[in-house]
Amino acid sequence: MITETSVIGNHSMSIAEVSSSDNEILKAEGIMEETRTELQMIKMSEIQSQEVVWLWYPFIPYGKLTIIQGDPGDGKTTFVLNIAAKLSKGEGLDRGMKLSEPLTVIYQSAEDGLTDTIKPRLEAAGADCENISVIDESIKSLSMIDERLEEAIIRTKAKLLILDPIQAYLGGSMDMNRANEARNMTKKLAALAEKYQCAIVLVGHMNKAAGNKAAYRGMGSIDFFAVARSVLLVGRVEGEENIRAVVQIKNNLAGFGHPKAFQLSEDGFLWLGDYEITADEVLGGIAPKANKLEQAKRLLRKLAETNNAIQINEIFNLAEEQNISRRTLENAKKELGVRAKRINNSWYWELNKVRTD
Repeated sequence: MITETSVIGNHSMSIAEVSSSDNEILKAEGIMEETRTELQMIKMSEIQSQEVVWLWYPFIPYGKLTIIQGDPGDGKTTFVLNIAAKLSKGEGLDRGMKLSEPLTVIYQSAEDGLTDTIKPRLEAAGADCENISVIDESIKSLSMIDERLEEAIIRTKAKLLILDPIQAYLGGSMDMNRANEARNMTKKLAALAEKYQCAIVLVGHMNKAAGNKAAYRGMGSIDFFAVARSVLLVGRVEGEENIRAVVQIKNNLAGFGHPKAFQLSEDGFLWLGDYEITADEVLGGIAPKANKLEQAKRLLRKLAETNNAIQINEIFNLAEEQNISRRTLENAKKELGVRAKRINNSWYWELNKVRTD
């Protein structure tokens, strides 16, 4: 019987020996599966149906992952801190948050200091800081698959966990641009949320790929977006320096929520509630059509404070300075109940009966 051999260095080895050696190397590198997983089947008849429970309907579900994303400096952290502050007192931003008691929140921030930024912001928002905790990272940095996350949820009975930003909690060896790594990590975090019915919110920066859909502008692999059940976009409103819009761009569990907005000023955070704007308008830096109508109504109300009537051409000129079209101005006039009146040979708009509602 002839045995085929392979010469390696000064040593002759049979093909069988080479194959065996290669297998050992592959096993050591984790390329070959060392153990076979036993097949287990579950009949759908054995599954007990459950309704989705919401922390904030239809934006943040319990037991699932939610992503809040936007450009740096657009108010994402301020937004989530004010949510945490409200929940710590047993309050909600609006009727979508129905609470019977204060909730415990875990808030992890890798970008802002606890003493000079996070704590002062929480205090300014009126938070009950006894109900908001932070995992100490002074000895070891935290990652999305760190066992301390589960220990912290168990110990505090937290109903909301916030990781801000997501990029800081990937772990040193994880490449967020590789789909398999991103999906494995987020699936483990999603399992943690489901196990303890804790809402987990990941705050993420967006990349600078102008013109791309919001799903593809999140940092890293699209798999982060895929695993999350709800994704919210926070961004600036063109023409409104202090207003930020909150637009839901993904919802796998319910119908899309109505866009919301909040205002940032020297007096702090002000929740505005429903707001007429689209994700495309936020991403594209386009002044929302409905917002232009509100801008036109504000102009007429302001003029009504000091004038009973103004010549039409003067009003059109003022509107043009604010990039408000004549058609939009006419619609605002109609909604506010403004009437036109001819005085001598000129037309005026009567502003003394402008509706303020």
